[in-house]
Amino acid sequence: MADSVGRLEEEALKRKERLLQLRKKRAREDVEADVQEEKHRELKLRNYTPQDEVLKVRQVPQAKPISVEEKVKEQLEAAKPEPIIEEVDLTNLAPRKPDWDLKRDVAKKLEKLEKRTQRAIAELIRERLKGQEEQLATAVESAKQEDEDSD
Repeated sequence: MADSVGRLEEEALKRKERLLQLRKKRAREDVEADVQEEKHRELKLRNYTPQDEVLKVRQVPQAKPISVEEKVKEQLEAAKPEPIIEEVDLTNLAPRKPDWDLKRDVAKKLEKLEKRTQRAIAELIRERLKGQEEQLATAVESAKQEDEDSD
């Protein structure tokens, strides 16, 4: 029992040491990052004309304003209405029926049912034709027998 308590204390001390090392490492990295940021900042002179030749290189050229005439032309062109379509499509003007969306959603299902219906109708016609053939065959046989009997 005493062994386990001593071991736990040792592990706790090791953990504390690791945390301190991590904190120191982070603090060093933060300081280095601040120094690098200061190095990367570049001086830009917009409103100041320096006397020193080294600083004149960092002077930003003055911006040239856009001519008012060009800006007004652009706004006028943007304000012009698009030409009206001469041909009017009546299907777009006519209001849709209230159930148009239901018909659209059910159309695929109806296609499947239509195929099944056609198959069923064809099968019923085949069965009727088979039934008629059998009736025709019996009628022909009975007619033959009557002919043979009358001879």
